[in-house]
Amino acid sequence: MSLSAVVGQGTGQDLRAFVIVVTKGRPDEVAVLVDYLERQTYPIDRIALVGTCEADLGTALHHPLIHSGRLIAAIADRPGLCRQRNYGLGLLQDSGDLAPDGPGAFVAFFDDDYRPADDWLALAAAAFGSMADIVGLTGRVLADGISGPGLTEAEAEAFLTGARPPQRHGYGGQVVREVDSAYGCNMAFRSTVFAELRFDETLPLYGWQEDRDFTGQARAHGRVIHAPDCRGVHLGAKGGRSAGKRLGYSQIANPAYLVRKGTVHWRAAANMAVRNLIANHLRSLRPEPWVDRRGRAYGNWLAIADLLRGRASPTRVLDLRQ
Repeated sequence: MSLSAVVGQGTGQDLRAFVIVVTKGRPDEVAVLVDYLERQTYPIDRIALVGTCEADLGTALHHPLIHSGRLIAAIADRPGLCRQRNYGLGLLQDSGDLAPDGPGAFVAFFDDDYRPADDWLALAAAAFGSMADIVGLTGRVLADGISGPGLTEAEAEAFLTGARPPQRHGYGGQVVREVDSAYGCNMAFRSTVFAELRFDETLPLYGWQEDRDFTGQARAHGRVIHAPDCRGVHLGAKGGRSAGKRLGYSQIANPAYLVRKGTVHWRAAANMAVRNLIANHLRSLRPEPWVDRRGRAYGNWLAIADLLRGRASPTRVLDLRQ
């Protein structure tokens, strides 16, 4: 039975839905996402929008959802994807929305440049309502601009309406399956996991591989699945991302840290690190205009040198000049 049919039967309709969006340097993109959230067919109890300064929030500060109390806009005490998500979780818990003994709920996390279909949350609620053993899910990304120059809002709309066929990539596919990592641009977890779990703030700034790490922790509590009916488009906006050297360092240091932590298998970590190392060096010969390949390659080698010295840590990116 499809999730759409489950929605028709009302399964999952008693679950409360919360959304956390963190943003930095993308006020235009996040304002559009708030419009998409307003159009969701499933009622959202509260949206926590967390920036690093008032300029990050832009016109979203004046959105009608603010006045209704359904949108909380806040500025985190320090920047960083994991820190800002934890700050948003703290806001929801302090308000009593995510009380451990409260009614069933789930929390969705969307990147500011993600565009969910209008029924994303309704179908996520149906999945949680019909599959008691799952604690998390990630949706089907119809198109992803992260590996290219990025997608426009018009292109995103074309993919969502079916005017353009879906792209083929790792987070596509139409089969429900268990996954070892949700895709951080669009994922949701039962509120019960947040009684124990938080995003690891040892992964600073862009928090590279924070989604894989959190999924690894959540899987100790139940299954995490790919839910293809939860559709959306990831623009892959280039503003607000880590500089090449810092990201290159994270591409090596973060997987090594997660292996030591036990949330990522060493084979998966080695595959990630080697794949990025090769790609950065090969493409440095003719780099894409939107990627600092040479900076990433340099960052890769800084991390390798630190690994050999036994001093590699994800937080060392904070010491690197951009």
